[in-house]
Amino acid sequence: MSMILSSVLTIFFTLPFLGSIMVFSAIKLITKNTRKSVQKSLDYTTVLFIISVHFLIITIWGKSLFWLIILLMILVAMVFVLVHWKVKEEIVLNKVFKGFWRFNFIVFFITYLGLTLYGLIYRAVTFTF
Repeated sequence: MSMILSSVLTIFFTLPFLGSIMVFSAIKLITKNTRKSVQKSLDYTTVLFIISVHFLIITIWGKSLFWLIILLMILVAMVFVLVHWKVKEEIVLNKVFKGFWRFNFIVFFITYLGLTLYGLIYRAVTFTF
């Protein structure tokens, strides 16, 4: 059983798009609302993209920079809280966290695409020479 779970998690960490599509489909069946399904699936699969970026960095450069990923996420959260406080003059934690989490999705989605492209090109060039 643990082997099956390990294999499924590996597939989702390697191909987070697959996880996003599956989560979207499940939520769409339950809610029948496309907009809510997209929002919820992006919220739930942000973790997949964060972990995928971590493993791509390990694969490409051979070292873990997870501490740097966490540090950058903390700094971004601090900026979100500060900006929200300056604009609204109060901190509504739910709104700050939702904005921070969706911003992280965008950042890690783009980083995942960039690292995948870089890794493919890097391996193709080093394999050729």
